[in-house]
Amino acid sequence: MRRRSGQGGKTGTPDTGSVDSVLDELYTTPPSDFVSRREEHAAAARTGGRKEDARLIHAARRPTLAAWAANLLARSQPEESRRFLELGQSLREAHRTLDAAGLRELSAQRRRIVTALSRQAAHLADEAGHRLSQGAQREVESTLRAVLADQDAADRWSGGRLEVALTPPSEFPSDASPAAPATPATPAREKPAPAPRKEPAGTGAEDELAERRRKRQEDLARAEQEAERAAEQLRDAQARQAEAETLLRRTDGEHDRAREAVSAAEDELRTAREDLDRTGRERRDAEESARTARKAVTGAEREARAAARRVDRLAARAGQRGTSD
Repeated sequence: MRRRSGQGGKTGTPDTGSVDSVLDELYTTPPSDFVSRREEHAAAARTGGRKEDARLIHAARRPTLAAWAANLLARSQPEESRRFLELGQSLREAHRTLDAAGLRELSAQRRRIVTALSRQAAHLADEAGHRLSQGAQREVESTLRAVLADQDAADRWSGGRLEVALTPPSEFPSDASPAAPATPATPAREKPAPAPRKEPAGTGAEDELAERRRKRQEDLARAEQEAERAAEQLRDAQARQAEAETLLRRTDGEHDRAREAVSAAEDELRTAREDLDRTGRERRDAEESARTARKAVTGAEREARAAARRVDRLAARAGQRGTSD
């Protein structure tokens, strides 16, 4: 079964360790999970009273898919990454010293290793559940070429926290090996003085063409960087939109539940009012019955007293008559 998260795509209790360990995890977390995981870590830091840590974690920017794959490669393959960084150092040194033979050999290695590592990054991303598009894989290759060409790019990639893909500097030679140095000229004393000659035809045109190509490469690099920044802004906006829609769905559910609770409470209130009206009527009927009963008791008491008086009178008369006899 395919794993659904990257090396840092853990779930459960947020890491309460150092900011560095949190960021190391975040930048190998798949971009789709980055924002939610970042907020979990930031909330855990705030709860723990580490406000500065929370601020630093919250400031982390979500990586592009290609940058995440490059981070995953650097973290998952430390030995291969170390050898790749060493190759970059050798290439840059060969360019500085104009070592043509060394450059030809290293450039051949460069092509093979960039291709192999970019495929490996794509495989790691696929295992984590995120297949790289052709465009994203080209961005991974661009990042790897930049790592070989530039020390700063190498340092950033080895840190494993890239946010966007890297672009190799336009002045760094392409995969083609540099031309071999010209054959040394014969010492002046061994050859006749050269006759005046015209500059070879086409030299100025070639220089102009090379300059135009260089400018086009620089324009392309700038355009790619601007496009990447625009894409990053779009991804951030989409992430914020997704968060807002998630919040909207959650509040919609809470609103529906509250509305149902109000409806149920209104039903209970209507029932209670009906019970109040009914018991009020029953109370009034009971009061009327009680009044009627009290009147009956009062009448019965009067009649009982009157009867008792009659009995007393009759008893008294009977006593008098017996005495006279």
